[in-house]
Amino acid sequence: MRDIKTGFTDRLTAQQEAKKALLAKFKPKPAAPDPEFERLAEKRAAEKEALRQQHELAKAEVRREKAEKEAARMAAEREAQEAIDAEKRADRKARKQLTKEEQKARRDARYAARKARR
Repeated sequence: MRDIKTGFTDRLTAQQEAKKALLAKFKPKPAAPDPEFERLAEKRAAEKEALRQQHELAKAEVRREKAEKEAARMAAEREAQEAIDAEKRADRKARKQLTKEEQKARRDARYAARKARR
């Protein structure tokens, strides 16, 4: 015949052992540290630094292009202003020259009138 545990206490102990075995499955097992963990962390940090440097270079390039555009705009604006100023100066010189000629003509006319009166 078979040896079967049929007593109440035997069933309780079997139930408790089964429950303990079931709970043991869910308990965290001691984790062995990954030997590659340090190396992977360094690799990730290096990748992150390289990416940061790429972004920084891209931003610097954008800033440089913006500065070049601004410098070109300012130079064009300055050239346009200088052209306007040169045109104004030329007009003023022409007016002054005309005024001088008119003054000379008036003076000559007065001189001629005085000579004619004598």
